Amino acid sequence: MIDTGLQGKVALVTGANHGIGASTARALAVQGAAVFLSYLRLHRHPVDGSDPSTGGQARYFAAQAQSADEVIERIRHAGGRAAALEIDLSDPANVPVLFDRAEAAFGPVDVLVNNAAHSDSSTFVPQERLTAESRAAGGYRLRSITAEIHDEHFAVNARAVALMMAEYARRHVADGRRWGRIINISTDAASCFPGEIAYGASKYALESYSHSAACELGAFGITVNIVAPGPTQTGYITPEAEARLVKQIPLGRLGQPEDIADVVVFLASEQGRWLTGQKLYAGGGKKMPL
Repeated sequence: MIDTGLQGKVALVTGANHGIGASTARALAVQGAAVFLSYLRLHRHPVDGSDPSTGGQARYFAAQAQSADEVIERIRHAGGRAAALEIDLSDPANVPVLFDRAEAAFGPVDVLVNNAAHSDSSTFVPQERLTAESRAAGGYRLRSITAEIHDEHFAVNARAVALMMAEYARRHVADGRRWGRIINISTDAASCFPGEIAYGASKYALESYSHSAACELGAFGITVNIVAPGPTQTGYITPEAEARLVKQIPLGRLGQPEDIADVVVFLASEQGRWLTGQKLYAGGGKKMPL
């Protein structure tokens, strides 16, 4: 049995009330880490006419609207330690508050997983030309890029991640600790994401911050890596979309949140000690960079 070295560590996972974040929190807890979850319940109305039982916006938005109570209960029922705080990371003032609460619950944070994200459709196509494109996007309300759309994405996906890493590093160095892990969740389409241009660009910024952090924080024993998921079934992929997507995936299936969580655990573990500044595409081979 591999010893991940995570027993007794403290992990902070953002966006952990559902999907990849929830699975990551559970996976780290199984390895003996005490896990502090942050989340923000979002109440959005589906426009694609989907049914929660079959996937699509309805199922995904329902997951976004739930608390982290079920995740906490499952971890504790299995003998793990977990606590949570609902907090909006688009407000910079909340970053130190989140760390304070995590430390009060379990002690200094060893593993930081930046998973929380704002995601909506956006495009460079003029608004008046969007009728056909909106239908092609599967019913999502595709909108031309505006300052508001841009800033909503960058506030959570880029700025909050940068501030979370900076706050983590400040506390880590002040405490004189020499072991640390930061794992940031991106997307396999960060460099080019038609139809989700603000989301993709904000994730590309996350990747740039991550590479710089890896260069600068290695001297303090902190590794910084990126996981870029491919199509992962967190509820939003309909059966029709799945049929199209699996044709592009060599391993022949969609990813599940647990697939991504396992990669995060590896990067957080002692086995990942010699990896930093890396981006791992976790998508069943859908993307194979040279």
